Amino acid sequence: MRRGSGLSSSERVRRRPEFERAYTEGTRIHARFMTVFVVGNAASHPRVGVAATRKLGGAVARNRAKRLARELFRRHKTGPFFEAQAGLDIVIVPRREMLDAPFVSLEADYAGALERRRTPSPWARKPAARRGSGGAG
Repeated sequence: MRRGSGLSSSERVRRRPEFERAYTEGTRIHARFMTVFVVGNAASHPRVGVAATRKLGGAVARNRAKRLARELFRRHKTGPFFEAQAGLDIVIVPRREMLDAPFVSLEADYAGALERRRTPSPWARKPAARRGSGGAG
């Protein structure tokens, strides 16, 4: 990767509360190679976060998945999806199949997921709010 072609820190979701907000308030989109969470933010530009868990594999596999996901975002951050609403947080949770897939397939999967978010199906529903841990029981 060339120097200067990466993402700036303002283009990344970094803090745990930001990830939690995407999980609880965001729209969940299941795709073949990843699950994408999309939620609005107060910024005027899109941001990306990648949650590569240990289920994915060792550190090398997780880092490769994160690089692939960030590159998907970088290539598509100026596309038609973000013209309608620029301030979005995108959290990508890669699946193991992402590591072996050709990049062209990953791009089609990512673009398809974002397009499904833009035109939601009538039977799609938003994730339910989490219940509190306290209370009578």
